[in-house]
Amino acid sequence: MTRWKSALGVGLATWLLSPVLDAQQGPLRHPIPRNTWKDWPAPAAPSAMVAVRAGRLFDSKSGQMLSKQVVLIEGERITSVGPEGRITVPAGVRVIDLSQATVMPGFIDAHSHVFESAPAKGETAVMVAFVAAASAEDCLLAGFTTMRDAGSHGNGNADVAVRDAIDKDEIIGPRLSVATSGIRLPKDARGPENARAAVRAQIKDGATHIKIYPTGGYSFTPEGELQFAPGNLTLEELQALVGEAHANKVRVMAHAFGGDGLKNAILAGVDSIEHGQGLTQELVNMMVQKGLYYDPTIVRYTLASIDAGDKGKTGGKYSIVPIFEKNLRMAIATKGLKVVLGTGVDGAMYPYGSQGREFEALVKYGMTPARALQAATSLGAENMGWEDQVGAIETGKFADLVAVSGDPLTDITELQRVKFVMKGGHVFLNQMTGGMMSSR
Repeated sequence: MTRWKSALGVGLATWLLSPVLDAQQGPLRHPIPRNTWKDWPAPAAPSAMVAVRAGRLFDSKSGQMLSKQVVLIEGERITSVGPEGRITVPAGVRVIDLSQATVMPGFIDAHSHVFESAPAKGETAVMVAFVAAASAEDCLLAGFTTMRDAGSHGNGNADVAVRDAIDKDEIIGPRLSVATSGIRLPKDARGPENARAAVRAQIKDGATHIKIYPTGGYSFTPEGELQFAPGNLTLEELQALVGEAHANKVRVMAHAFGGDGLKNAILAGVDSIEHGQGLTQELVNMMVQKGLYYDPTIVRYTLASIDAGDKGKTGGKYSIVPIFEKNLRMAIATKGLKVVLGTGVDGAMYPYGSQGREFEALVKYGMTPARALQAATSLGAENMGWEDQVGAIETGKFADLVAVSGDPLTDITELQRVKFVMKGGHVFLNQMTGGMMSSR
């Protein structure tokens, strides 16, 4: 087995301590500017070529399982892919033999939290950051080579430091798009202009997408009617937020349970709706019309603890879980709705590295296994705007590969037993038996 361990030493300390020290003077600011994905250069110097022999290979664009495929990789990128009879493996090239396995593109988690919480009493920001680094490694080893982080849980923009440390190979984890702290407009800074300024401030802090909160929590009336507290964003403010984000070429994810806040988020043209327990067919149809993505985060919001909490508050009468389950089935069954895989993984409630359960949940509520895989690969990449880099095993894309022993189109739970992980041409996990690496 090949398993890289996080180098939680000088590199991590340098990256995570510097923004923490800055915090003593004010808001977190990381000094290193970020390029967009479009600007990322090819590897400076090609490394030795590697060939992967795949017994089964999932084509995420077509949703089909192909047999006996070869993937050629040079440096971080895929240089060629095709049937064994068409792709020639040059003499002397190192071969990774996955001919008894199913090979898929690296998985994409559209809703994650690499930081579980803000520092508790007695903890320092650096201590929490080290835990975040270990959590990122757990996610990668579960096959999630790309994640869209949905807020730092009270850690300011420390997620920027984690992302950048991963990008510089100083710690191990998925490629991250980060939202820093998310946007909730304070009472004394409302209005469209302040909304636009908040977007600009988060981008300056290093955010590569924007998270907003157009709805509050939920409750039940004595008669059992589900009601949603309004968020602190008006339709005009939402429109300003979205407009400013899109002008700066970043996307917007909306934490939205239901009610007017959810409807206003759709009307404002956010890019994805997160959670959506109170979705109706009318709202889903609006999402389809506008081309929005839906990220239900199923496992996290159907936990027994949520059901128990609701029933405890309502004398055992009501719970949001069955309502969410009904609406989820409706949404998945709606033709044209772009449902992606997001987990809400955050540690205590949803352990890092266990996100493979989300595939099983998508299938449980109506998806085919192939569509569930697409939700975490090609469609997940489109949701992030990264479809030219990840989400498919294609020439020019990053060499992000995941393998399992069985066929997930027959047994979706195979995706909870990942045996091989490659990110950017580097093997981080190899539990396949029989001496899988050789020279041709």
